Amino acid sequence: MFQRYEGTAWEKRFLPRLTSKQIHELPKEHALVILPIGAVEQHGPHLPVFTDTLIGEATLTQTLEQVKSDKEIWVLPPIPYGKSNEHIGLPGTMSLSANTLHGIIMDLAKSVQASGFRRLLLFNTHGGNVDLLNTVAREIRIDTGLMVFYLMPGSLNDVTDIISPAEMEYGIHGGDYETSIVLSVKPDWVQMELAPDEVPDMSRYQFLTLEGKIRFAWKMADISASGVAGNASVANVGKGEIIQSRVANVLSEALEELCDFEITDVRKKGREADVG
Repeated sequence: MFQRYEGTAWEKRFLPRLTSKQIHELPKEHALVILPIGAVEQHGPHLPVFTDTLIGEATLTQTLEQVKSDKEIWVLPPIPYGKSNEHIGLPGTMSLSANTLHGIIMDLAKSVQASGFRRLLLFNTHGGNVDLLNTVAREIRIDTGLMVFYLMPGSLNDVTDIISPAEMEYGIHGGDYETSIVLSVKPDWVQMELAPDEVPDMSRYQFLTLEGKIRFAWKMADISASGVAGNASVANVGKGEIIQSRVANVLSEALEELCDFEITDVRKKGREADVG
């Protein structure tokens, strides 16, 4: 069972548990600082509004058990609030504006750089943050010189054998995928008897999609009456355990790779670049 602030992630890799002196003395040449970013927002009648932040914490807790002990990977406290204005008006949604969230992330990145670190990962578990993070990551790179990475852990995971094609395409909020994960980490926080099945109907469109090809701007009330986009009724603990195990296996390797990344190695040098 997932417990907050237990395990390697929080006992050995939680940066704020160290003193200022200890942080000053950390080896930083290959260190990676992780800033988790989630959300507090409605997830239908069956899931807690803390779902996105909870999933991020649980994923890092499991992943960092598998990372090699010699890798300098440090976790900051999660930002529990995100840009969630697509859910405003639905009870429990606590949203930051794009400008506010951008400013918070930028200020923290500058603090990471001022503490002597060189690498920052924006570890995001809320879809509504994605476009903003694409922008702020580059701004951080320009303003601070940090090497900046950003990802949603689900992007590393292949679950097509356990999640239906329709759910993979349209189950973007509170559906089978997220409900199964929460069932596997905090089952008492899920009210499965209320789990809805509400998949947005995009079958008549060839190019328009919710998150692919050609997008259209939407708020949750435009696409769902229940606050869910997906079929939560088919979720179960077993799927969630598989999803989390697969993510942790891949993500642990990915984090190790980020520690070894040097942006100066990407660009070709000298005559080879001239020829290319």
